[in-house]
Amino acid sequence: MGWIEENMESTHIRQIVSQAISLGMVISSALIIWKGLICITGSESPLVVVLSGSMEPGFKRGDILFLYMNKDPIRAGQIVVFNDGRDVPIVHRVIEVHEQRDNKEADILTKGDANLYDDRILYTSSNRWLQQKYIMGRAVGFLPYVGWLTIIMTDKPIIKYILLGALGLLVITSKE
Repeated sequence: MGWIEENMESTHIRQIVSQAISLGMVISSALIIWKGLICITGSESPLVVVLSGSMEPGFKRGDILFLYMNKDPIRAGQIVVFNDGRDVPIVHRVIEVHEQRDNKEADILTKGDANLYDDRILYTSSNRWLQQKYIMGRAVGFLPYVGWLTIIMTDKPIIKYILLGALGLLVITSKE
């Protein structure tokens, strides 16, 4: 009987190690894909979720935007995502651009499509214009409503913990 018990224990340990390696592979794959998207798009955050209704009717709360950033100058009419020190980035349309001739930088004025006034009051710096260095990327595509899961998990953290616990339980209890 001792030999059978040892084999069963050995099989159980191998199964746990295999599940841990599988979980590590899933997490590593997600990180590699994210870093790859950062390199391909040139944006520090290639995907963002629209968190407010300030860009309606074009983008609604919960839409996911795909961002791209390159050296091309920013133009009026483009939808950009910027973060000048806030907790969350802001998605708004460029309404005015002032290019500086001496250093080829640009000062940018933005506004949400559903807002009555421009964003000068939103900029955290004492400037009345947004500097180009705060632009995270230009919106090049979107998926409607897919970001609602992120919004729900942010608004109700208990749901996030339940989902993570269920995923962890699934990994632990799954058999090959």
